[in-house]
Amino acid sequence: MRYNRSVPPCPVIPVLFYPDPSVAAEWLGNAFGFAVRLRIANHRIQMRAGEGCLTIAEGEVVPNHFILVQVRVEDVRAHCERARWGGARILTEPTDHMYGERQYNAEDFNGHRWDFTETLADVDPESWGGTSVNL
Repeated sequence: MRYNRSVPPCPVIPVLFYPDPSVAAEWLGNAFGFAVRLRIANHRIQMRAGEGCLTIAEGEVVPNHFILVQVRVEDVRAHCERARWGGARILTEPTDHMYGERQYNAEDFNGHRWDFTETLADVDPESWGGTSVNL
């Protein structure tokens, strides 16, 4: 795969629509700790989310609550408090799950849903009812 510094090296890049990408980038930075990677005029902003990435695009799209963007973080509890302080609506508090993750869910100011996850342990999927396929 070729590298292009104009495009994040992430294998999956969600694109979320907001009426004002600059306002969204500032809010997402303050609440969730994301960092701006690249600005494209006034209509598009690429952001880093840890090792992952996302793109904010200008648009008046009603969020689809069937889509949830998952972001891996190092400390879910601290991240949740930052998000709460930053104005995110916390939908579920940090919870430890049998599959080795601690997670919480939040909604941003535009109605997009986010799931933040922290790995607690390397758990064999078969131990909680999963089925390993090409791991």
